[in-house]
Amino acid sequence: MRRILLSTAALTLLAAGPASANDIPGDLIFDARLRYESVDQDGLPENANALTLRTRLGYETPDWHGLKLLVEGENVTALAEDYNSSTNGKLRYPVVPDPETTELNRLQISFTGDKGEAVVGRQRIILGNARFVGNVGFRQNEQTFDAVKGVWRPDPKIAVTYAFIDKVRRIFGDDHPQGEFDSQSHLVQVDAKTTVGQLTGYGYLLDFKNAPTLSSETWGLRLAGQRPLGGDLSALYAAEYARQTDHGNAPTEFDLDYVELTGGLKKGAHQVTISLEQLDGDGRRGFQTPLATLHAFQGFADVFLTTPADGVRDLNLRASTSFGGPHGKPIRLAAAVHDFEAARGGREFGRELDLAASTPLTRHLSGEIKAAVFDGEAAGFADRVKIWTSLELKF
Repeated sequence: MRRILLSTAALTLLAAGPASANDIPGDLIFDARLRYESVDQDGLPENANALTLRTRLGYETPDWHGLKLLVEGENVTALAEDYNSSTNGKLRYPVVPDPETTELNRLQISFTGDKGEAVVGRQRIILGNARFVGNVGFRQNEQTFDAVKGVWRPDPKIAVTYAFIDKVRRIFGDDHPQGEFDSQSHLVQVDAKTTVGQLTGYGYLLDFKNAPTLSSETWGLRLAGQRPLGGDLSALYAAEYARQTDHGNAPTEFDLDYVELTGGLKKGAHQVTISLEQLDGDGRRGFQTPLATLHAFQGFADVFLTTPADGVRDLNLRASTSFGGPHGKPIRLAAAVHDFEAARGGREFGRELDLAASTPLTRHLSGEIKAAVFDGEAAGFADRVKIWTSLELKF
């Protein structure tokens, strides 16, 4: 109850007087998200109904010769806890991985210079489209990293990123046995703007002392861009390939591939794409991406957070648009259909439909409604329906 009162008090103070923040040197950070999530999953006796409030409160100092200090706390409170949070022991319900927690989300010192920047401490790291490294921003408890990260920009069109990760503070919180990865991991990425699109080369060397089966070495290359076709119509395209092998303390040897091919069209605010994404499997394990923002890929229903041993092939069609709402605020609509099958052997896993609508309600408040329907075709891939509604307030 005390955590609820603290969160509500912070929300009330910030909402009532945001102008007073202008009198404070530096930047105040406030982000509150109230979300309801329901899950109806075959094979479990109860449906999940989770109402959670995530509150972040922090402060970043003014720039002093390129240096800044940032501190941010995070609290997740369950207002209705009829769900399996992964730590509360309610196994009759489907999993909604938003456990109650209060923690230090970020504590970092940053330096920005003419040719790049460096960050030391607990920080948010998002590389590229977050397919391999991200903050899992959809979940209430954000994933952050105890790390050293540097970005060097020798040219306006080139960025070289390196990060050493000591610990991964995962979304499951401190009460979960896998809530933290003890890490000796290195991330290297080079991004270049070219005449044919954004070219990215990367190497992610992951070594987790307390999760050795997830230790791996991944090297890859991605090209993404768009070409005008006349008027305001453009062609969209992306191609990516990566190879993943055992690394560090991995207990077994493996050699697996990742491929993504995407094509599409964009006209103004309207966009449609078709993609084929394949994560290989050798029958013993699949190509894994343990640091990714997984909810953004392979369907909102989160059926494939762990790649099956035979891998997974996702053929998907996505469409999105936006238009002005009744108060002049843009309303964004998105839909996607997925067909999933094993990369090895072609066994059908199932199909999924995803729908989403979001809009800013005021300058600081936004709302979102999402739904996912997964129709499973194989044992271990149960049918499920998920629905989310959320309100987020940011200053």
